[in-house]
Amino acid sequence: MSDQKPPLPPFTAETAAKKVQAAEDAWNTRDPHKVALAYTPDSQWRNRDEFITGREAIVEFLTRKWEKEQEYALRKSLWAFTENRIAVRFQYEWHDADGQWWRSYGNENWQFNADGFMERREASINDVPISEDERRIVGPRGDGETGEIPLQ
Repeated sequence: MSDQKPPLPPFTAETAAKKVQAAEDAWNTRDPHKVALAYTPDSQWRNRDEFITGREAIVEFLTRKWEKEQEYALRKSLWAFTENRIAVRFQYEWHDADGQWWRSYGNENWQFNADGFMERREASINDVPISEDERRIVGPRGDGETGEIPLQ
Protein backbone atom coordinates (compact mmCIF):
# COMPACT_ATOMS: atom_id res chain seq x y z
CA MET A 1 0.00 0.00 0.00
CA SER A 2 1.19 3.51 -0.76
CA ASP A 3 2.32 5.78 2.05
CA GLN A 4 0.15 8.60 0.70
CA LYS A 5 -3.26 9.02 -0.94
CA PRO A 6 -3.14 12.24 -3.01
CA PRO A 7 -4.39 14.86 -3.19
CA LEU A 8 -3.10 15.76 0.25
CA PRO A 9 -4.31 18.40 2.68
CA PRO A 10 -4.39 21.31 3.00
CA PHE A 11 -7.07 21.27 0.32
CA THR A 12 -7.83 23.86 -2.33
CA ALA A 13 -11.10 23.98 -4.27
CA GLU A 14 -9.40 22.02 -7.05
CA THR A 15 -7.82 19.34 -4.86
CA ALA A 16 -10.97 18.93 -2.73
CA ALA A 17 -13.02 18.39 -5.91
CA LYS A 18 -10.48 15.79 -7.08
CA LYS A 19 -10.75 13.98 -3.74
CA VAL A 20 -14.56 13.92 -4.05
CA GLN A 21 -14.43 12.58 -7.62
CA ALA A 22 -11.91 9.92 -6.63
CA ALA A 23 -14.24 8.78 -3.84
CA GLU A 24 -17.21 8.66 -6.23
CA ASP A 25 -15.22 6.63 -8.75
CA ALA A 26 -14.02 4.17 -6.11
CA TRP A 27 -17.47 3.67 -4.54
CA ASN A 28 -19.01 3.08 -7.98
CA THR A 29 -16.70 0.06 -8.41
CA ARG A 30 -18.62 -1.57 -5.54
CA ASP A 31 -15.33 -3.22 -4.53
CA PRO A 32 -15.18 -3.06 -0.70
CA HIS A 33 -11.46 -3.88 -0.59
CA LYS A 34 -10.56 -1.13 -3.05
CA VAL A 35 -12.75 1.44 -1.29
CA ALA A 36 -11.33 0.58 2.14
CA LEU A 37 -7.79 1.46 1.00
CA ALA A 38 -8.71 5.17 1.02
CA TYR A 39 -9.16 5.07 4.81
CA THR A 40 -6.71 4.87 7.69
CA PRO A 41 -6.37 1.42 9.30
CA ASP A 42 -8.22 2.78 12.36
CA SER A 43 -10.69 5.01 10.47
CA GLN A 44 -13.87 5.85 12.37
CA TRP A 45 -17.24 5.99 10.64
CA ARG A 46 -20.78 6.87 11.51
CA ASN A 47 -23.05 5.66 8.73
CA ARG A 48 -26.72 6.28 9.54
CA ASP A 49 -27.06 4.59 12.94
CA GLU A 50 -24.03 2.33 12.60
CA PHE A 51 -20.59 3.02 14.09
CA ILE A 52 -17.64 1.37 12.35
CA THR A 53 -13.92 1.34 13.20
CA GLY A 54 -11.09 0.09 11.01
CA ARG A 55 -10.61 -1.16 7.47
CA GLU A 56 -11.75 -4.72 8.16
CA ALA A 57 -15.04 -3.43 9.56
CA ILE A 58 -15.36 -1.09 6.55
CA VAL A 59 -14.98 -4.04 4.16
CA GLU A 60 -17.59 -6.03 6.11
CA PHE A 61 -19.98 -3.07 6.13
CA LEU A 62 -19.59 -2.34 2.40
CA THR A 63 -19.97 -6.03 1.51
CA ARG A 64 -23.32 -6.12 3.37
CA LYS A 65 -24.34 -2.76 1.88
CA TRP A 66 -23.80 -3.79 -1.74
CA GLU A 67 -25.44 -7.17 -1.25
CA LYS A 68 -28.59 -5.28 -0.23
CA GLU A 69 -28.24 -2.22 -2.50
CA GLN A 70 -28.23 -3.84 -5.94
CA GLU A 71 -27.20 -1.92 -9.10
CA TYR A 72 -25.90 0.85 -6.84
CA ALA A 73 -24.86 4.02 -8.71
CA LEU A 74 -23.58 7.13 -6.90
CA ARG A 75 -22.99 10.84 -7.49
CA LYS A 76 -21.07 13.07 -5.06
CA SER A 77 -20.50 16.81 -5.12
CA LEU A 78 -18.23 19.05 -3.10
CA TRP A 79 -20.16 21.14 -0.58
CA ALA A 80 -17.35 22.81 1.41
CA PHE A 81 -13.75 22.28 2.52
CA THR A 82 -11.12 23.49 4.96
CA GLU A 83 -7.53 22.48 5.55
CA ASN A 84 -8.07 18.75 6.12
CA ARG A 85 -11.87 18.43 5.99
CA ILE A 86 -14.37 18.08 3.16
CA ALA A 87 -18.16 18.18 3.25
CA VAL A 88 -20.00 16.33 0.48
CA ARG A 89 -23.57 16.07 -0.80
CA PHE A 90 -24.49 12.83 -2.50
CA GLN A 91 -27.26 10.80 -4.05
CA TYR A 92 -27.30 7.21 -5.10
CA GLU A 93 -29.87 4.87 -6.58
CA TRP A 94 -30.29 1.16 -6.06
CA HIS A 95 -32.93 -1.53 -5.88
CA ASP A 96 -33.65 -4.09 -3.21
CA ALA A 97 -34.17 -7.85 -3.62
CA ASP A 98 -37.89 -7.25 -4.31
CA GLY A 99 -37.09 -4.91 -7.22
CA GLN A 100 -38.11 -1.68 -5.44
CA TRP A 101 -35.93 1.24 -6.56
CA TRP A 102 -34.63 3.76 -4.02
CA ARG A 103 -32.88 7.12 -4.20
CA SER A 104 -30.72 7.76 -1.16
CA TYR A 105 -29.80 11.37 -0.34
CA GLY A 106 -27.19 12.45 2.13
CA ASN A 107 -24.34 14.49 3.45
CA GLU A 108 -20.92 13.34 4.52
CA ASN A 109 -18.24 15.01 6.60
CA TRP A 110 -14.72 13.77 5.97
CA GLN A 111 -11.50 14.35 7.90
CA PHE A 112 -8.10 13.39 6.46
CA ASN A 113 -4.69 12.77 7.96
CA ALA A 114 -1.57 14.49 6.58
CA ASP A 115 -0.99 11.59 4.14
CA GLY A 116 -4.42 12.02 2.50
CA PHE A 117 -6.15 9.00 4.05
CA MET A 118 -9.60 9.53 5.50
CA GLU A 119 -9.53 9.07 9.26
CA ARG A 120 -13.14 10.03 9.97
CA ARG A 121 -16.36 9.77 7.94
CA GLU A 122 -19.80 10.79 9.18
CA ALA A 123 -22.76 10.12 6.88
CA SER A 124 -26.40 11.10 7.25
CA ILE A 125 -28.66 9.40 4.69
CA ASN A 126 -32.37 9.33 3.83
CA ASP A 127 -34.02 6.85 1.46
CA VAL A 128 -36.93 7.68 -0.86
CA PRO A 129 -38.75 4.99 -2.87
CA ILE A 130 -38.83 5.74 -6.61
CA SER A 131 -40.16 3.96 -9.66
CA GLU A 132 -37.72 2.60 -12.21
CA ASP A 133 -38.74 5.30 -14.72
CA GLU A 134 -37.77 8.01 -12.17
CA ARG A 135 -34.14 6.88 -12.16
CA ARG A 136 -31.56 9.45 -13.19
CA ILE A 137 -28.30 7.87 -12.00
CA VAL A 138 -27.12 4.94 -14.08
CA GLY A 139 -23.53 3.69 -13.88
CA PRO A 140 -20.40 5.85 -13.63
CA ARG A 141 -20.51 9.57 -14.36
CA GLY A 142 -20.80 10.23 -18.09
CA ASP A 143 -18.78 12.65 -20.21
CA GLY A 144 -19.88 16.23 -19.68
CA GLU A 145 -21.93 15.35 -16.58
CA THR A 146 -21.41 18.07 -13.99
CA GLY A 147 -20.75 17.56 -10.31
CA GLU A 148 -23.90 19.38 -9.22
CA ILE A 149 -26.63 17.19 -7.76
CA PRO A 150 -30.31 18.16 -8.08
CA LEU A 151 -32.07 18.68 -4.75
CA GLN A 152 -34.93 16.26 -5.54
